[in-house]
Amino acid sequence: MARPAQIAKLAVVGMLAAVAISACSSQGVKIAKSSPYRLGAELFLTHCSGCHTMSLVGAEGSATSVQGRLRTNAPNFDFRSECVATVLYAIRNGGFSGQIMPENIVVGSDAQAIAEFLHRYAGYEAPKTPTLGPSGTSCKS
Repeated sequence: MARPAQIAKLAVVGMLAAVAISACSSQGVKIAKSSPYRLGAELFLTHCSGCHTMSLVGAEGSATSVQGRLRTNAPNFDFRSECVATVLYAIRNGGFSGQIMPENIVVGSDAQAIAEFLHRYAGYEAPKTPTLGPSGTSCKS
């Protein structure tokens, strides 16, 4: 095989390997593009993932241990479910209990989209436990 052909072959193999590696390790939104919650998921990823964890969108911002926890580590939404009203409250007021979340990090329809996304998907990895209430949730839809 001629030298230029070998170089071209190696370059193609190298590029294919790089694409394969980057595709395997990339995390992103795992919700269908046609889903009504897709915008909220994308906004959560771009505005909230630095401090919050939610595997569904590839966000890893929460602390994994008490010893390694920082003030900026926020709730893990894989295991914590939320209501639309409480998410909107946290967005507007900078979280709860003196957290250092910025107030109004998103506003208007963007805040509403994130709140609806979290109401639908937050807590999806939490163990299912029996509830006392007839509806099984304290959220008002």
